[in-house]
Amino acid sequence: MKIVTKLLTTLLIVGAVANAQTLVTVNGVKISQKDVDTELMNATQGRFNQVPADKQAQFRKQVLKQLITKELIFDDAKKTGVLKSKDFKDEFAKIKKRIEKDLAIQVWQKRELDKIKIAQKELKNYYNKNKEEFDEKESVHARHILVKTEDEAKKIVSELKSLKGDALKSKFIELAKSKSTGPSGPKGGDLGYFAKGQMVPAFNDKVFSMKVGEVSSPVKTQFGYHVIYLEDKKAKKTRSFDEVKSFIEQRLKMEKFKTIIKKKMEALQKKATIK
Repeated sequence: MKIVTKLLTTLLIVGAVANAQTLVTVNGVKISQKDVDTELMNATQGRFNQVPADKQAQFRKQVLKQLITKELIFDDAKKTGVLKSKDFKDEFAKIKKRIEKDLAIQVWQKRELDKIKIAQKELKNYYNKNKEEFDEKESVHARHILVKTEDEAKKIVSELKSLKGDALKSKFIELAKSKSTGPSGPKGGDLGYFAKGQMVPAFNDKVFSMKVGEVSSPVKTQFGYHVIYLEDKKAKKTRSFDEVKSFIEQRLKMEKFKTIIKKKMEALQKKATIK
């Protein structure tokens, strides 16, 4: 378990990695960043990006630990003959029968959905009538250093006071890695982009009042004292038609799909023998 814990500490918090990158190998089985991301998206119903940035690394760590545990148990199950046991075979046969029906329905639905075509004119009409749907809130890209006391935070601010530009950013990242107690510390305090309201009030109010390239005075929250560096700021905007075209197409296809399937079901019921 010490090896597992070490791997989790050194590998899990790194967020900016390619999907195919192998995070850890368990008895020859590779667990990749894509595997972790898939589990996270499933667990949050596709809303993982809406999870507060300071919590994302923690969730990644938990999910990777769960995937490692699954591989360890599955490997032991194979070695101890579970896959050859009557209990396993009986349960597997039941699940296989149920999955066969569910999978056939999914494939059938996908084929019906793929038949639906949406004209370019329909897509543009929807966009022009519903532009407010595609408004993006003002957002910022920030880093922070989290410490326990105000004195520690003030010393960090003092150490950064004489620096500007790239030198300031580099030093901030260095201090975040060595001093921050937050989960983003190993990433140089990087919280990525986030919109208003995603962070706790005191942090939110301060960071959205800052200028790009600026370092804050200590900010107190229930987690401790934060020193914030504002890396970038994006103004509120409306996403372009090209950016949301595929989303609109899927939405309109689903609307037509519901109508088509309702008629299809009515026709199939008329032909079927239902007693």
